[in-house]
Amino acid sequence: MLQLGDDVTLYSVVFVLVLLGTRSPVWTTVLTSSLYLFVAMFRFPQVPSSRARLVLHPATGTAGSGNVSVVAHRCGGHDAPENTIVAIRESSKNGATGVELDLEFSADSVPILMHDETVDRTTNGSGPLSQMRLSELGKLDAAAKHRLRERFAGEKIPTLEEAVEECIKLQLTIYFDVKGHPDEAAAALKELYKQHPVLYNTSIVCSFEPKVIYRMRQSDPEVVTALTHRPWSLSRLGDGAPRFSSPWKHNWMTLMDIVLDWAHHHVLWKLCGISAFLIQKNFVSEDYVQYWARRGVEVVAWTVNTKVEKDFYQELLHVNYITDSLVEDCEPHY
Repeated sequence: MLQLGDDVTLYSVVFVLVLLGTRSPVWTTVLTSSLYLFVAMFRFPQVPSSRARLVLHPATGTAGSGNVSVVAHRCGGHDAPENTIVAIRESSKNGATGVELDLEFSADSVPILMHDETVDRTTNGSGPLSQMRLSELGKLDAAAKHRLRERFAGEKIPTLEEAVEECIKLQLTIYFDVKGHPDEAAAALKELYKQHPVLYNTSIVCSFEPKVIYRMRQSDPEVVTALTHRPWSLSRLGDGAPRFSSPWKHNWMTLMDIVLDWAHHHVLWKLCGISAFLIQKNFVSEDYVQYWARRGVEVVAWTVNTKVEKDFYQELLHVNYITDSLVEDCEPHY
């Protein structure tokens, strides 16, 4: 059921805004009622909290404390080449509870691990994934640009299937980070869950794109899901610098950021029926954690890369966090 407190606030705000815009009580009532019916009819219920807890707080890993899970960002991209099998193994060895796997697709539609849309940043190759078949990707060195490239030379770009099998073997929780391709990703993940039913209790599907999560719930409503969000992401870069030099465009995108943030916190999470909310670390506080807890949603902070920050999230906030390194402090990745 929708929470009454949230509903009263949400639809009161909508009613006032529409009334100010239309000056028509009739149209205001019709539009507000239509929004209510849309959300009520098309929203997905959250998966049972007991099963979400199995995913978010498994009894594995040694890096966290108490019930706090520590998840290796891009499989722990500081400690080993990101999104590789060796990085998964290093994360397990270093005590991670789980790993984040970035899902992308090769030109021949094979699900693989890759954060970017091109191979330039992490490999010795160049070009967009959309133009490279799996056989071509298999010839690249995924460690070529890593700080420990000599130690991990020759590491390959794994398929999603290979990475998942390794995670299952090592009993790691999986955070599937889906970059886009809603239909293709939902189909690939649905097949993966069918082949490995253990994933229902050991993995969560996450994305910045609500459409991806909604499509995943349509494909398989039993999958635990999360929305990922960074406030002001449309108008500013990860380090806070303005994304656009034009004042007009910057102000317009700032307005869109406000709308997007409001939608995430009041509408989109309900439509998708998420169990967790992955938020950039700078926006997490005790009040924020409680805000989501009242809605049956757990906060996961990213990317937490220093011991001081890790102690804060573990000992004071008691929330899961995602980190680039399990062994030392390092620079943040956005």
